[in-house]
Amino acid sequence: MSLTAQIRRKARDLGFTAIGFTPATPLAGAQFYAHWVAMGYAGQMHYLEKYLDKREDPRKLVPGARTAICLGMDYYQPSPETGPLHGQIACYARGDDYHELIKKRLAELWKFMLETAGADTQGRYFVDTAPVLERELAQRAGLGWWGKNTCLIDKRRGSYFFLAEIITDLELDYDEPAPDHCGTCTLCLDACPTDAFPEPYVLDATRCISYLSIELKESIPRDLRQGMGNWIFGCDICQQVCPWNRKPEPATEPSYKSRPSLDNPSLLDLIQLDHDAFNDLFRRNPAKRPKRKGYLRNVAVALGNSGVREAIPVLIAALDDEEPLVRAHVAWALGQLGGNEAKEALRQRLTTEEDAEVRVELEEALTLFQKSS
Repeated sequence: MSLTAQIRRKARDLGFTAIGFTPATPLAGAQFYAHWVAMGYAGQMHYLEKYLDKREDPRKLVPGARTAICLGMDYYQPSPETGPLHGQIACYARGDDYHELIKKRLAELWKFMLETAGADTQGRYFVDTAPVLERELAQRAGLGWWGKNTCLIDKRRGSYFFLAEIITDLELDYDEPAPDHCGTCTLCLDACPTDAFPEPYVLDATRCISYLSIELKESIPRDLRQGMGNWIFGCDICQQVCPWNRKPEPATEPSYKSRPSLDNPSLLDLIQLDHDAFNDLFRRNPAKRPKRKGYLRNVAVALGNSGVREAIPVLIAALDDEEPLVRAHVAWALGQLGGNEAKEALRQRLTTEEDAEVRVELEEALTLFQKSS
């Protein structure tokens, strides 16, 4: 059995559901990537602006590199039916944090490679934390094509899979690149409620629900809040409508199984989380990334979009939250739901509120009552 075949078999044994091999040569997509960053589409993700030279050439990450081993691991979990007072979490984030698990499996695979190919083998492994243009490498390695929604898509497995890489000085057998099978389909572009795709194959992250709910650290632009619906961490819409995801198989990895507490979470419960309860609920889960204030900001927006006035008393209590970011979005939510109780609470809060941004949100919310009267 060739070394390539041995690595492929070991990767499968470790739970990777896809593996491909491609030369560690400069990437043509680096120019597109640099243009994408220059257009401002990365928003506040300033880490994406760094190390453009390393993103272009994997050999600058691993001197003497010859091969990029690209790996995929399925994560799909069925999405439950949600009501207006329940939030949606992207299915990759309803179980354990994938970074730790995949990094551990990569370490095992790398150890196997050293034992098999020789201890003097050079290389590094990565999962989502290094300047690697992983989608283009994976496309070249045959794992899938870059879809119009910018997700990597495979004909057999769809797009619900994580990516990881090992870049090494080993010369291995290479796979053929995956061709594009999107054709004339535009379902993903048409379904995006915040119009995050200025054109096919291009994502304006600053309008993407995933970016708004995870990466954005400040207030969500008012004109995008209604489009977020009840998504409180991430978004799967452009994957859910993709024809290649018609019948995705649930991931068999136990760590990715949805936690019952995150499968159909109550927005009314979430908006009341204190710091300790938040940390307990999201321990070893990727949804901790926006921290409590960012998460409750998202929950407030979802409650404002619910149309259910049952949420008003809980939102009124949240006007006293210690975080101005939370109070600002709670004010918006109360303005969306309306009613005399909400109106009076907003007025009362305005008499004591000291934060300038929250005051603006309170005043904007109150103008909605004037327009409706």
